[in-house]
Amino acid sequence: MSFSLTVETRAEQGKKVESLRKAGFIPAVLYGPKDVPVLLKVEKSIFEKVLREAGETSVIHLEGLDTPKDVLIHDVAFNPSRGGVAHVDFYAVDAKKKVSVHVPLEFVGEAPAAKLGGVVTKVLHEVEVTCLPKNIPQHITVDISVLDIFEKQIHISDIPLPAEVAIEHSPDEVVVLVQAVEEETESAGTVDMGAISVEKKGKGEDVA
Repeated sequence: MSFSLTVETRAEQGKKVESLRKAGFIPAVLYGPKDVPVLLKVEKSIFEKVLREAGETSVIHLEGLDTPKDVLIHDVAFNPSRGGVAHVDFYAVDAKKKVSVHVPLEFVGEAPAAKLGGVVTKVLHEVEVTCLPKNIPQHITVDISVLDIFEKQIHISDIPLPAEVAIEHSPDEVVVLVQAVEEETESAGTVDMGAISVEKKGKGEDVA
């Protein structure tokens, strides 16, 4: 699936970018290994729709420039108080050169061992891959239905990948595992019967 986004150049910098946000735009910047940084702005509602659909791993065709650019959404800053996207970095890519990006993992299926009381622990939530821009996967699927016994693990080497995608992790690195739950037993402690007898005796003497 291809994605496109229309942007405009901007002159606003520093505190002046707040006026862009109030007008419904997001300040942005475009850069790359062969590109001088260019200040941009993009409509907030349109960008957030593309971000939801494309994520940060899909190549996006930027339009509205003198020369259209294929880019990745390299970084997104969110407004901590008002919410929503506050700034975005676009990274220009060369269609013929491989790039390294972080791709989210999507866990599917149910672990049979979890139904027996086990706890599934997801050690990794994303992985770094290297490939041509056109081959970047939106996500990588991890099927946890193979976790049928306690202490079983899924490693990087167990994840199926397209032939044109290389993963930048050790094959032995753990992705997800299932463990048995250790029941915590509360210790009642040792009861000092002598102390109880003394206490009762003392009370009896006080009453007398």
